[in-house]
Amino acid sequence: MSEAERLLPLLRQAADPAVVDAIERLIQEAPDHELNRVNALAFAAKHGFDEEKVIAAFLHAARLGIFEMSWNVLCPGCGGVLDAATSLKSVDRAEYHCALCAAGYEPTLDEMVEVTFTVSPRVRKIGAHDPDTLPMADYMRQIFWGSGVDLPDDLDERLEDIVLDAVELPPGERAILSLQLPSEFVIVFEPITHSVQFIDVKGEPTRERRSLTLVINQTHPPNETLVMQPGPLRITLENRTNRRVLPAVWVAGPELHQMMERRRPFLTAKRLLTNQTFRDIYRTDTLDVDQRLKITSLTFLFTDLKGSTELYERVGDLVAYDLVREHFRVLNDIVASESGAVVKTIGDAVMATFPTPDHALSAALRMREAMRTLNDERGSEDLLLKIGIHEGPCLAVTLNDRQDYFGQTVNIASRVQGLAMSRAIFATGNVVEDPKASSIIESRGLKPMQQTTALRGLNDEYSVYEIP
Repeated sequence: MSEAERLLPLLRQAADPAVVDAIERLIQEAPDHELNRVNALAFAAKHGFDEEKVIAAFLHAARLGIFEMSWNVLCPGCGGVLDAATSLKSVDRAEYHCALCAAGYEPTLDEMVEVTFTVSPRVRKIGAHDPDTLPMADYMRQIFWGSGVDLPDDLDERLEDIVLDAVELPPGERAILSLQLPSEFVIVFEPITHSVQFIDVKGEPTRERRSLTLVINQTHPPNETLVMQPGPLRITLENRTNRRVLPAVWVAGPELHQMMERRRPFLTAKRLLTNQTFRDIYRTDTLDVDQRLKITSLTFLFTDLKGSTELYERVGDLVAYDLVREHFRVLNDIVASESGAVVKTIGDAVMATFPTPDHALSAALRMREAMRTLNDERGSEDLLLKIGIHEGPCLAVTLNDRQDYFGQTVNIASRVQGLAMSRAIFATGNVVEDPKASSIIESRGLKPMQQTTALRGLNDEYSVYEIP
């Protein structure tokens, strides 16, 4: 029995069977490159599956060892992978520099860190498991560029129009490239070490042959841009690393830029951290205690039961406990179905996160309706839920051995919930004015009532909306 035959039945017990069937076909029939750094969102779109079901299936597949999960830091400019590791704990730099774009970026979990899945070599061996064997076009497709760049199927042919010359250079070896410089901006780029030399080619063409020597090593310090005239150039390349390198001379013209600008959605670290399946599987093994990773936009939802103390006195501990536990179960199900995750419970309160305001608002409306249903079934008003929502930047951290969030956005969301009375949903302008959230409000015929108020412990006044 193969490893796939042994593990796939276990995956079917944990994930959607139709998604698992598609994953099985992928493993058995797809070309190698489709099994490396699988973009879960693209996989869902290709097969017409719900994204959350696909994400959950790949997470369970990674837990079982069918796939290996990779956290890749991407360059916002070119889409190249600046760093890749099996854990988010490796994202520990204040800035990541892209040699190809000659720019540095502070890592953000919702813009720069993607999560991909590569088939385990125990399940199927593919070329990307040994990237030093890949030809240049395959290396660029499978290793250098992230899954968010929608590369054309004929990448080999496209590169012939963009690359003037290239060579595969073993460790310690030297090579010479002889070429004609066109009147364009040219980049000598090596994707394995991210070594780069920019050449601004302009002026009158010359017939004089120029020479340029480039040493490729692990440190690859930035070089000043050279200015040269169009004409013949002899480039001597020396590999002083302990692995083969793939230097090439690229024309940084419209063809290259158009290819890099072809983007598609990818599974971000932010979305995964706010995914209930991920939190259930990985729990505390996500961030180091000292890590502080920035998220530019996350939506927080806080709930609390009104009068829970009186509830315990009125119906007794046992009945109240069962009611509160049922209320938690319902809220957990709703949060997970809206692409969110429960971060923690505090007494009878819930703190949850969502990737966007519309999912949080939809969850809040469903929570309110679910509590009405539970109360109608009991013929009483025992479960009265107060809800507050706010969206903004925050830090992903580890607090009390739990992956958590920190920042003013969290504080505001909590304080907004404190304004709510029974059955009320309070949300800030960041939420109500979001286009998708606004569309939900309009479709339900709701009329949010605006008020400007001070929030406990915060100096500024905030525009807050009560959603009846």
